[in-house]
Amino acid sequence: MGTTEFMFDYVSTDYANYTEYNETYDTIHIEESHDVHHSCFEEIPCMLLLVVNVIIILLGIVGNGVVIWIAGFKMKKTVNTTWYLSLAISDFIFCATLPFNTFYIVTSDWTFGLFMCRFTSFVMFLNMFSSIFLLVIISVDRCMAVMFPVWAQNQRTIRKASLIVLVAWILAVSLSIPSIIFREVKHHLGRTRCHNNYSSQDIHSSVAICRFIFGFLIPFLVIIVCYSVIIFKLRSNQMAKSTKPFKIMTALIVTFFICWLPYHTFVLAELTQSLSNDVIVIGFKIGTSVASANSFLNPILYVFMGNDFRQKFKNSILSKIENAIGEEGRTVSRYLSRSSSVDTRASTHI
Repeated sequence: MGTTEFMFDYVSTDYANYTEYNETYDTIHIEESHDVHHSCFEEIPCMLLLVVNVIIILLGIVGNGVVIWIAGFKMKKTVNTTWYLSLAISDFIFCATLPFNTFYIVTSDWTFGLFMCRFTSFVMFLNMFSSIFLLVIISVDRCMAVMFPVWAQNQRTIRKASLIVLVAWILAVSLSIPSIIFREVKHHLGRTRCHNNYSSQDIHSSVAICRFIFGFLIPFLVIIVCYSVIIFKLRSNQMAKSTKPFKIMTALIVTFFICWLPYHTFVLAELTQSLSNDVIVIGFKIGTSVASANSFLNPILYVFMGNDFRQKFKNSILSKIENAIGEEGRTVSRYLSRSSSVDTRASTHI
């Protein structure tokens, strides 16, 4: 299999949108290379993608599994652990399905049937939407705690947090349904492909734009507003002793947008045809790999931002993650208590 053909196969397996051009392009290259069999291990781009995917799978499953174990079973259940537990579950599910696409990278032949073809694509976008929705929820939660500390102290309950998470997952599932509807398996020249097959360019464009708006643009704007309010409030009042929780959340959000920006950029470039087809194919290859990497980076951020540098080698990895997740709850509680006391004194003087 030639390098260019491999690039497209990888794109059509993961996130890219299927167009009439792609089908014509892929068919030509399949016919040209049908009589010549090339192993993935003979192609440098294929090998690099294989190595990247294996790393993502191993670190993602282990890292998110540890976070799920700590946040779900080792720590006291709080609003904050509810957020992070759900985020880790989303990343874990994605990493658990990634081996199917990794196997496809190596063999260039989809052998897992129509159900898994649709399910793996569905899980990928479910991970994208659920992750960003959870990051928006956490940002709004932090903003409300800073702006209305007394109200937040009385209203932030585990039951309400669980309900909000459930709503976020329902929305994520709903927005990921097109991945099931338009995904199909195609048999051609002795090979089986798992790809997107939109009935028209309008549907293709609608799905891509919807993913960009609800999975990137609107969440980005909401998070920017929330963090602007938080920074302004903290600087004006100087009531928060520790900024670590906000640094952790900032790192998570920045990482998400950096990882998903290349993918959305090339989706829009494909729709507007502002770049050459070869550039778009290579861009999708890079974009999907970077987007996948987001799923194993979150646990790493918990570890390396949970404690001061001098303490990193004194505590176990489990303690670091528990500290990263739990410290935000402790800091917010201190902030709420302090704000509540100030408000009480003020009302007494009035």
